[in-house]
Amino acid sequence: QVQLVESGGGLVQAGGSLRLSCAASGIIFSRNVMGWYRQAPGKQRELVATINTVGNTNYADSVKGRFTVSRDNAKNTVYLQMNSLKSEDTAVYYCSRRTGLVAWGQGTQVTVSS
Repeated sequence: QVQLVESGGGLVQAGGSLRLSCAASGIIFSRNVMGWYRQAPGKQRELVATINTVGNTNYADSVKGRFTVSRDNAKNTVYLQMNSLKSEDTAVYYCSRRTGLVAWGQGTQVTVSS
């Protein structure tokens, strides 16, 4: 079965950086569109970024120019590099498989202190 495991979250000061990773198993990773989503307390889960099978990317307006999504098909891993973090980026970040049956990881907490 599909398994997505996120890592790399933590506490960082505003203006800092974090790199999230999501290791996938149980799928042919290179054939899947992957995405990062986030959910802040009291808010709905929202799209952060997606990357398709040929590396084309899409970003939420709120993170454009600050976040970069990438993938390493040899490692079955998708990354989210987050720079210039703001307090409003505080959320649980989820990795998601967007091809076929949607699947989610367990999430990783990102907290940005101002």
